[in-house]
Amino acid sequence: MAFARIADIVLHYDFNAGDDGGPPIVFLNSLGTDFRIWRQVVDTLGGAFPTLLYDKRGHGLSDLGRPPYTIDDHVNDIAGLLDHLGRQKAVLCGLSVGGLIAQRFQQRYPSRVQGLILCGTAHRVGTEAGWNDRITRVRAEGLAPIAEMVMPLWFTPAFHRDRASELAGYRNMVSRQSPEGYAGTCAAIRDADYTAAAAGITVPTLCIAGDQDGSTPPDLVRSLADLIPGARFEVLQQAAHIMCVEQPAAVAALVRDFVTDLRGARK
Repeated sequence: MAFARIADIVLHYDFNAGDDGGPPIVFLNSLGTDFRIWRQVVDTLGGAFPTLLYDKRGHGLSDLGRPPYTIDDHVNDIAGLLDHLGRQKAVLCGLSVGGLIAQRFQQRYPSRVQGLILCGTAHRVGTEAGWNDRITRVRAEGLAPIAEMVMPLWFTPAFHRDRASELAGYRNMVSRQSPEGYAGTCAAIRDADYTAAAAGITVPTLCIAGDQDGSTPPDLVRSLADLIPGARFEVLQQAAHIMCVEQPAAVAALVRDFVTDLRGARK
């Protein structure tokens, strides 16, 4: 395990220097998860590229900080962690709120982003009323009811049927997050709207949807891809929201091809 103090908080991270010497792929987690959701994807990549996993503030083993958060708080954490590692540029691969964070990072630091991989995300996710209701519920009831609610949205019926032990583990992951950190990131999602900013994304971008995603359905992800000039759009079959857990080999293949193309373009 590795930890770094970035401004006012300590972040938990895992960095692999990889083989090609290029900018690292930074994997950004969804709401209510920690960096373990990406482990199978990173293992499948096999060290071909530098990779950086980290627990966003209020999640996993990272500090809580001072919720509620903004997306910019999360952006500052990534920028500080990259600085700590001596890395100027990165490819950002974000799932759900991680995709919102990636979009905002590119808006604030365009020269630091080589490419974007936006998974199960959009330019705006949910409604103000919906997020306020969830924040109120988390503060009143904790995260166990939320974990029950999101499992059918996050994983396909086949996953529920055939991988029940893993399902229980991911339910535990959500239930054991910090309620304050979870609610704090709900506030960040509530206040994020990058509809106008998406047209200004100029780096190569890949948008990936799960065909059975109940949180950010394919049409919503496609609407983001349509806003970004030249963005590529892919739909993974037999995948819901947490596609990196359900279909890690397919996600890794898309990531590998995308980053390999980026490296070729750089040359």
